[in-house]
Amino acid sequence: MVGGGGGCCPTMDLLRSEPMQLVQLIIPIESAHRTITYLGDLGLFQFKDLNLEKSPFQRTYAAQIKRCGEMARKLRFLKEQMMKAEFTRSTRATMCSNINLDELEVKLGELEAELEEMNTNTEKLQRSYNELLEYKLVLQKAGEFFHSAQNSATAHQKELEEHIHGERSIDSPLLLEQEAFADPSKQVKLGFVSGLVAREKSMAFERFLFRATRGNVFLKQVVVENPVTDQLSGNEVEKNVFVIFYSGERVKNKILKICDAFGANRYPFIDDIGRQYEMITEVSGKLSELKTTVDVGQLHRANLLQTIGYEFDQWNLLVKQEKFIYHTLNMLSFDVTKKCLVGEGWCPVYATSQIQNALYRATLDSNSQIGAIFQVLHTTELPPTYFRTNKFTSAFQEIVDAYGIAKYQEVNPGVFTIVTFPFLFAVMFGDWGHGICLFLATLYFILREKKLSGQKLGDIMEMIFGGRYVIMMMALFSIYTGFIYNEFFSVPFEIFGRSAYGCRDPSCRDATTIGLIKVRDAYPFGVDPKWHGTRSELPFLNSLKMKMSILLGVAQMNLGIIVSYFNAKFFQNDVNVWHQFVPQIIFLNSLFGYLSLLIIVKWCTGSQADLYHVMIYMFLSPTDDLGENQLFIWQKYLQLLLVSLALVAVPWMLFPKPFLLKKQHEERHRGQLYAMLDSADDMFELETHDHSHGQEEFEFSEIFVHQLIHTIEFVLGAVSNTASYLRLWALSLAHSELSSVFYDKVLLLAMGFNNIVILIIGIVVFIFATVGVLLVMETLSAFLHALRLHWVEFQNKFYAGDGYKFSPFSFGLISEDDD
Repeated sequence: MVGGGGGCCPTMDLLRSEPMQLVQLIIPIESAHRTITYLGDLGLFQFKDLNLEKSPFQRTYAAQIKRCGEMARKLRFLKEQMMKAEFTRSTRATMCSNINLDELEVKLGELEAELEEMNTNTEKLQRSYNELLEYKLVLQKAGEFFHSAQNSATAHQKELEEHIHGERSIDSPLLLEQEAFADPSKQVKLGFVSGLVAREKSMAFERFLFRATRGNVFLKQVVVENPVTDQLSGNEVEKNVFVIFYSGERVKNKILKICDAFGANRYPFIDDIGRQYEMITEVSGKLSELKTTVDVGQLHRANLLQTIGYEFDQWNLLVKQEKFIYHTLNMLSFDVTKKCLVGEGWCPVYATSQIQNALYRATLDSNSQIGAIFQVLHTTELPPTYFRTNKFTSAFQEIVDAYGIAKYQEVNPGVFTIVTFPFLFAVMFGDWGHGICLFLATLYFILREKKLSGQKLGDIMEMIFGGRYVIMMMALFSIYTGFIYNEFFSVPFEIFGRSAYGCRDPSCRDATTIGLIKVRDAYPFGVDPKWHGTRSELPFLNSLKMKMSILLGVAQMNLGIIVSYFNAKFFQNDVNVWHQFVPQIIFLNSLFGYLSLLIIVKWCTGSQADLYHVMIYMFLSPTDDLGENQLFIWQKYLQLLLVSLALVAVPWMLFPKPFLLKKQHEERHRGQLYAMLDSADDMFELETHDHSHGQEEFEFSEIFVHQLIHTIEFVLGAVSNTASYLRLWALSLAHSELSSVFYDKVLLLAMGFNNIVILIIGIVVFIFATVGVLLVMETLSAFLHALRLHWVEFQNKFYAGDGYKFSPFSFGLISEDDD
C-alpha cells in the first residue's frame, strides 16, 4: 500500500489513489508562520483540527484573524468605491511586491480615512452645487414670471388711464374708475413663496394647496426643461418651478407645511428686477467656483482610486493568505512549555521530501535555531483519497466524484470512464455529421482555453468549458459510431466502398418496391448504405441496435464484477473473492452471458432462431427439445447446467459470508487473527466494532439482513440493469429518426418547391432544428443517460464511494476566490 517513493515527480496513477501517510509536525513558534506559508505554497498537506473542543474566540490566533477580517472589510470598501467610480482593477505588475502586513494595515486605514473624507467633502460640495443650481433656476423662471406680470400690469394701467381721460360714456365700467382712483395705501399686499417641486407630484401639490387654503392662493408653475439632481436621492428628477401668492400668516404656515410634506425645496425671491439680476450673477459665479472645486476633487479621487486599482489584487491576495494561514495555525495544538506548535495531517507519500525541504527552508529564512520535526505516525484511521489529475482527466474524475468519493486505494472508475462514458454516449448519438459539429464547437474552447480560463463565463458556459475534453471525446466517438451507422445528418454515403446490394433488374429505379439482391461482397465497415430508405430498414436497425445494447451492457457489468475481484484481492479479503465475486460472475453469465453468446452465434450463423423463446423456456421447460430454435449441439444440456449454476449462485451469495464474518469476529477476539476487514460490505461490522466500548456481542442478525438485501439487489439488478442498457437502442433510434425527419420533411421538402425564398426558409429551419434539438437537447439527454449507466449499472458492482477527498492547505484554492 505504501508505494511511490519520495521522488519529486512520480508517474501519475489514476487506477488507485495516492498512498497517504499521517504526519506529525512539531514547529517552533518563531518559524510557525513562515512554515505554514511555505506549506500553503506547496499545497500537499491537509491539516487536522486538533482544537475541536475550542470555540473560534478561544483559539490562539483569534486576534490576528479579527485583524485580517478588519483589513478585508477595508478592502471591500475600496472595491465598492472603485465599482461606483466604474474603475476596473488593473493587472499591471506593481513594484512594491514585498509589502508587509503591518504596513498594509496602516496604508489601508489611511486610504479608507482619506476616501471617506473625500466622499464627505464631495457630498457637501455637490449638495451646495445642486442647491445653488436650483436657486438659479428659481431666480430665472420666477423672474420671467414677475417680469411678464409687471409688463402686463403696466399695459393695463396705461389702458385704464387712456380710458379715463377720454370720453366718458354710460357704458363705462364703474369699477375701472374706482380702481384707478383707489388709495395705494389701502391696497392689500400679497406674500409669495417660491421653489421647486417634483413634476410627478405637481398636480397633487396644486390640488392639496387649493383644498387646504380653500382656494385663497394663486399658484404659478413653470416647467424646467432639463432634469435636476435631487438632493435627497441623488437621482436625476424632472421638476417644476412654482410661485405661490397668499394673504395672511395662517395661510403662509399651511403653505410651508405642505411644501415640506411634498419635499419641495423653497428658495427666497425678491420682486425687485434689478436685485434679481444681481443675485443671478452672484449665484452663477458661485456655481462656477463650486464646479471647479468639485472637478478638482473628483480628479484627485480618480487618481487615488486608479493607484489603488494597480495594487488591489495583490493586497487582497495577501490579506486572504494571511487569514488562511492564521486559520490553519489555529488548528495546531499550542504547547506553552516547549514554545512550539504541534500539528497533524495527511500528505502523499511521494511528497515527503518536498515537505521536508519546505520545513528546512522555513527554518533558515526565519533564523530559527531549532528546526521543525517531521514524524510519520501509524494509525488505523482511513486516509483521504487523492488522485492527481490534469486538465484532460479532471473532468472525468469529477463525473465519478459527483456520485461519491472513492474509498482509499479502491479501484477508481474514472480510469474506465475516460473511454466508456464517451463511447456509450456515442452509441446513442451516432451521426458523424453531428459529431463533427460538436467537435468543432469544442475545439473553439480548447484552442482558446488559456484566454477563457481567466474570464468569468457564466454558470452554463463555465460548465461547458470545464468539460471541454469530455465533450471532445464524446464528439470523436460520435464520429466513429456515425461511420458504423453510416449516417451524416441521416444521409448515408458509400465512403468505404460500394454497396453490396443492387436491383433485381438493372433498369429498375424504385428499389424499395421490387426488392434488392446481393450483387457483391459485404460492405466493409458499418451499415450498408442501401438499407437507408428501404421498407426493412427500421426492423433491421431495431434488431441490430437492441442486440448491440445487450452485448455492451453485459460486457460493462462483467467489467464491474471483475474490478470487484481486484478490489478484494488488493485488500486481501478472500471472503469477498469466493462468496461475492465468484457467485456473482456465475449468476450474471449463466443468464445474460449466455444470451450474449446466443446473439453472437445467431449473427455468425444467420439462424432464424427466436431468442425470446429460448430464454423464456430455458426456465419454464428446460428439458424440452429446442427444435428449430436450436443454434448448436448440446445446447439443451448447456442450458440445464447454466440454470443449475444460477440457482446455486443465489444461496452461495447469501449464506456463507455472514457465518464466515462471525467466525472471523470470534477469532479476532481470541487473538488468532488481527487482520482488519477492509471490504466495503463489512462496514456494518466495523462500525459496530469501532463504536463499542467493550467486546460487544457480534450482531449476526444485522449482518445477515444486510447480506440478504445485497443478494436480492444483485439478483433483481442483474435483470433490471440489463434491461436498462436498452436505453442505448432507444435513444439511438430516436436520434436517427429525428434526424431523418428534419432532413426529409424540412430540407428536402423545401428543395422540392423550386423557390429560393422557401429554400432559404427551409435551410434556416433545418439549421435551427438541428442545433436546438439534435445538438443541444439530444446531447444533454444522451449525456444524462450515459451518466446513469455509469453511476447505477456499472459502479454499483464494485464501487463503495464512501471515502473523503484530500483537501490540502493550498493558496492556489483561494487565489481565484472573489469576495
